[in-house]
Amino acid sequence: MTAHFATGIGAGDAPVPRLKGGAVGFQAETLAMRVQAIRYEAETIRSVELHPVTGDRVPAFEAGAHVDLALPGDLIRSYSLINGPEQRNAYVVAVNRDAESTGGSQYICERLRVGDILEVTTARNTFALADTGAPVVLFAGGIGITPILSMIRHLEARQADWSLVYAVRARANAAFLDVLAELDAGRGRVHLHVDDEAGALLDLAAQFARVPADAHVYCCGPVPMIDAFEVLGRGRAAELVHVERFVGADVAGAETGFTVVLKRSGREVVVPAGKTIMEVLKEEGIRVAYSCQSGVCGTCETRVIEGVPDHRDNVLSARERERGNVMMICCSLAQSDRLVLDL
Repeated sequence: MTAHFATGIGAGDAPVPRLKGGAVGFQAETLAMRVQAIRYEAETIRSVELHPVTGDRVPAFEAGAHVDLALPGDLIRSYSLINGPEQRNAYVVAVNRDAESTGGSQYICERLRVGDILEVTTARNTFALADTGAPVVLFAGGIGITPILSMIRHLEARQADWSLVYAVRARANAAFLDVLAELDAGRGRVHLHVDDEAGALLDLAAQFARVPADAHVYCCGPVPMIDAFEVLGRGRAAELVHVERFVGADVAGAETGFTVVLKRSGREVVVPAGKTIMEVLKEEGIRVAYSCQSGVCGTCETRVIEGVPDHRDNVLSARERERGNVMMICCSLAQSDRLVLDL
């Protein structure tokens, strides 16, 4: 699923200031936003509510979308929105303090303060809800609840048929239980599995077997959970199975070299064996927008004008890969000797 950019402001919306993005290939606009609130959601999870510096509306967004936050040290980090698209006064994200943080979650959970102003991209969506009347069954593991919560809020607002399977290691790691209980309204649609209370991991196969044949199923969580989910989903129509990964596979460099032509500047660079397009552009001093650097967030999506990409991301659908008109330059390479990119 490719990113759907929601950058327009609807009729009657107050204007929102936009900070000029300096990186080439950066398709989303950037907003100046103030930290309105920081909340404790679980032992290692904090939510951050961001409001426009001026005006009282954010551009329209879709359930399951994410935004990029510009943080000190020239860091760009992607976080899923937890509020539903019906809430237009803010972007709200939730961040897990990763013990192996490279700076993003550590800064947000330990140093970010109410009143701070951040540069935040308008929301993009690589994990969109299918627009059908079919039942929706959602699977979340740990911090994977973040995009799932946005989806539940939207589904409940539409009075849609939804249910959730939510797995955590310990109850202290379970975020938003009160919110989920309120949304569930006593109807038994939320199944919480706590590993250390059950004495075992979630039996994903058993839960998956209960999913109606016509339901759309969504999963976001740790890599082993998503890998198992995808295996289970092979017995269903591909269009019914949806996943979002927070971490991509290890990024490998090119097996053989190729040339990249930057259409806007006319520059040509050679990507040698062992290197990626992103690495070479950075070495050449060419600013490009990126976040995950592993093909899961869509920030570096770039239009392909000529040539055949070798797609290695976890964002684009099979159909989008066949079209070959966009690629993620942090991880994808080239099947042709030459690529012309809209950079």
